[in-house]
Amino acid sequence: MNRSLVMKDETLDDLQLKGLHVIQKKEGFRFGVDAVLLANFAKVKKGDNVTDLCSGTGIIPFIMAGKTEAVKISGIEIQEEMVEMANRSVEFNNLGERMNFIQGDLTNIEFMKKLPKADVVTVNPPYKLQNSGLINPNDKMAIARHEICCNLEDVIIACRILLKDNKRMYMVHRPDRLVDIITIMRKHKIEPKRIQMVHPNTKKAPNIVLIEGQRDGGTFLKWEKPIYVYNNKGGYSEQIEEIYGK
Repeated sequence: MNRSLVMKDETLDDLQLKGLHVIQKKEGFRFGVDAVLLANFAKVKKGDNVTDLCSGTGIIPFIMAGKTEAVKISGIEIQEEMVEMANRSVEFNNLGERMNFIQGDLTNIEFMKKLPKADVVTVNPPYKLQNSGLINPNDKMAIARHEICCNLEDVIIACRILLKDNKRMYMVHRPDRLVDIITIMRKHKIEPKRIQMVHPNTKKAPNIVLIEGQRDGGTFLKWEKPIYVYNNKGGYSEQIEEIYGK
């Protein structure tokens, strides 16, 4: 393992998944449970080509590399610094033949059309509306959290462009945006097929929603049983322990 790939302001984090590690900034955006849940929610078949939008540190592609038999996994991220870091994680894990990260703007339609078509598209987009709270538009954390560089419709249009006929996208978002998500998906002919709510515990309302959509799919929607992150004693629930592979 080449630890020279990890800079002084970064950490090397063990995913506890087939020896895989991911490089992250000590101070800055770091992946959370939502990314892990999305990687688990997505259905990837042997030989699939997968594209992850708004990739950040690349956590979703790395989990998929460990858990699935996807033949090719690509990540698209607008922040050049994040792309460079994610590609160092690829080199560290010796996954260069199977994975890569590309710097690009998903709102650039011509750029998106030049990318290879995918069987599966995953996306963990910025959740917060641009006008929600004080925002520094040059702040890397703000770009990850707020709709500064792209909005929800931009993301869904990008998914439609990338998907092969009848193939599927998977998104993690906030439940308060669910009506917007479904409305915009149908506007761009991506049919919602499966929804799963995630609750902090059994006593609290959901704070994460996972949604699957099919390009030009027929009308049928399945609700999955909810996920509870913590049990009533304050520890991780059995569902989360299973997802994390513990």
